[in-house]
Amino acid sequence: MKKVKAWLQASRLASQSYIFFPLLLGQSCWYAQQKTLDIWILVLVHAYGLCVQLYIVYANDYADTATDRINSTYNLFSGGSRVLVDGLLIPRELLAGIMITVLATILVGAMLWHFAARPFSLLFIAVSLGLLWLYSYKPVQLSYRGGGELLQMLGVGGVLPLFGYYAQAGTVTGFPLMFLAFILPAQLSCALATALPDQPSDRQSGKRTCAVLFGAAATKVIISALNIVSIATCLFVFPRAPLRCVMPSLVCNAFMLMLIPHSPPGSRRLNLFVTCAVASTVLLTAMCAVALLL
Repeated sequence: MKKVKAWLQASRLASQSYIFFPLLLGQSCWYAQQKTLDIWILVLVHAYGLCVQLYIVYANDYADTATDRINSTYNLFSGGSRVLVDGLLIPRELLAGIMITVLATILVGAMLWHFAARPFSLLFIAVSLGLLWLYSYKPVQLSYRGGGELLQMLGVGGVLPLFGYYAQAGTVTGFPLMFLAFILPAQLSCALATALPDQPSDRQSGKRTCAVLFGAAATKVIISALNIVSIATCLFVFPRAPLRCVMPSLVCNAFMLMLIPHSPPGSRRLNLFVTCAVASTVLLTAMCAVALLL
């Protein structure tokens, strides 16, 4: 039972929302165009989403153990799952979990190729797996060199919606690229926010995140500005998005603006700020995806 709890902790299933809704948004775009949705493909796409999310959290835990050990300001969204730091799992077990999720992800891609004639599924999967390697592992290790948040934005805000659309449509040529104008700023905002609590340990370990490079105060302003840009752009490029689609994000951003002052790493105010930033991105993506399905 302890091992089961440890694996559930390592899996950080709450972060599945980062993956689920961008994939759903891509598929919703196809549905809005053609009024058809293949349920089996939808199931396979979200099976991929679960596998790749587990791969990401396991692989990040494995790569960032040293930094996580000195992190005392982590929260629900940052600092890893703590299973290696607290000795709940050993590195060999987590490495096995990484390999299993990689194989499972490739298997889903092969099934999409074989049963749905989607050969480029394996290319999308290779790119998504490769982005995490570029983010966390040497020799590139962009999370330490700067640009890690941009890489996360491209993966979650670019690759996932395109893959969702491709899986249903069999092509990406009809994907409304203008949607990226509001998806990408929102995802960059989320990536910057989840790194905020880790600023002290990231600085100690040499990570060049936005919070380390520009300071927490400036980063919080950037996050709020990106959210405002994303919401405004959504209303402009997404005519099917009524005000109710962006209202939850507007509310989250209003709270964020109030929480910018006096919210250092480790404080409840910063934890609430990060929660609002994540909620703003997830809710905007989810509401737009649902609007396209209605």
